[in-house]
Amino acid sequence: MNDDDTYTLTRRIPAGDSYDLVVAGGGPAGTAAAVCGARLGLKTLLVEATGCLGGMGTSGLVASFGPVADGERMLVGGFMKELLETMWAQKAFGQHVVPDFLNAQLNRWVPFKPEHLKRILDDFAVSAGVELRFFTRVIEAETRGRRVDGVVLSNVEGLRYVRARAFVDATGDAALAALAGAECKVVLRDTETVAPSTLCSLLGGMHWDHPAYGSDWHGIDEVKNHTKTELLAHAIADGHFTQEDRFMPGMNKIGERSATLNAGHVFNLNPLSNRSLSDGMVFGRKLAVEYLEFYRKYVPGCEDLELLTTAPVMGVRDSRRIVGEFELGIEDFRNRRQFADQIAVYNRPTDVHPTDTSKAEYERFLNDFHGKDNLGRGGSVGIPYSILVPRGSGNLWVAGRCHSSDTKVHGSIRAQSAAYMMGQAAGTAAAQSIATGQPACDLDTQTLVERLREAGAYLPQATLSRAMTRS
Repeated sequence: MNDDDTYTLTRRIPAGDSYDLVVAGGGPAGTAAAVCGARLGLKTLLVEATGCLGGMGTSGLVASFGPVADGERMLVGGFMKELLETMWAQKAFGQHVVPDFLNAQLNRWVPFKPEHLKRILDDFAVSAGVELRFFTRVIEAETRGRRVDGVVLSNVEGLRYVRARAFVDATGDAALAALAGAECKVVLRDTETVAPSTLCSLLGGMHWDHPAYGSDWHGIDEVKNHTKTELLAHAIADGHFTQEDRFMPGMNKIGERSATLNAGHVFNLNPLSNRSLSDGMVFGRKLAVEYLEFYRKYVPGCEDLELLTTAPVMGVRDSRRIVGEFELGIEDFRNRRQFADQIAVYNRPTDVHPTDTSKAEYERFLNDFHGKDNLGRGGSVGIPYSILVPRGSGNLWVAGRCHSSDTKVHGSIRAQSAAYMMGQAAGTAAAQSIATGQPACDLDTQTLVERLREAGAYLPQATLSRAMTRS
């Protein structure tokens, strides 16, 4: 033991295989990065802390994709569009989902069956030749200058050191980027507005055929809105809940009698503290029972509702983000800015949930979501490549919610549908970097955009540039 209450531990760690690409995190972004990288010929390893791919959509039971259209056309392409088409063909969506949900609806969330998504992503990864390592985490990184040479993995077999030519951090918390020494911004309640977390759940025994729900998907929406306003307010006035949380995303239909529930905020949770996460899981399970009893007591058709399970992982919305070559800001968003190096376009309000139970915070959320931070029909903001690159990085990219944006924009583009598109771009960029020797921070973005277009991405920018957008 050292004088500063730390330990110095020296160990010899077995070396595993070497790879072209190592992806940390098998959520939407990581899965897309790994599959797309492997399809481009890279020997790819994907490590995931849980036992399945899909991240928040599967392990987190956030079983609804963020909007994929702008009210006029589908905005997603490439890997994400392929995934949607596969899920449609395999009947993996909620039974009320109609083609317009995907092709034309504005701000339309798309419910799906999480177990079905797991198997589809398994098939995508295995067919592409991705080497999967579940129940595995990256716990250390070896760097040399601006480059990552290798990482230390931890799982039931112990520790392994693996080398790679390129790395993608899709951990959500920028865990690999932080280990590699990249500059990061930690988002905590005492520094700025940060969205709270939610522990989602899976429910059975729902009477979707109750007369209150109508005969089609419009009826479900009407009852959901009524539940989130009048009925929730009634229950709060009755003192039903532990906390007076005025906002509830609500219940999504995924089967004849089943639903997923996104309800109950865990405020002031620190996602980078194991103790805080542990306490949050305990409180989240308590909230799940309160919301089950709320639905049973106040909402028509829910009298026989059963809580089947809560998610095994916390639904964290924000924690740590990289400082990238560019930070996408709220003025870019409100101006619907397009970029020469954009790798995706997206339309979703700035969904930064209320940060406490006050009426003022709830009204702030509503004003943002339905007002100034709603892009409206036909609108979109570009997602530039440069927000995926830690400043000065040679061979490390991020994808998913640890990208470089401000809090408001992050509340929009952290969604799963956007994360899949970021992942495809990161995996494609890694392949280009390996083939050309161009570092991540100086990649030819004209070539990248052209390759993404060839792979089916919808990138409508009129002009391209070989240099990325920078701050």
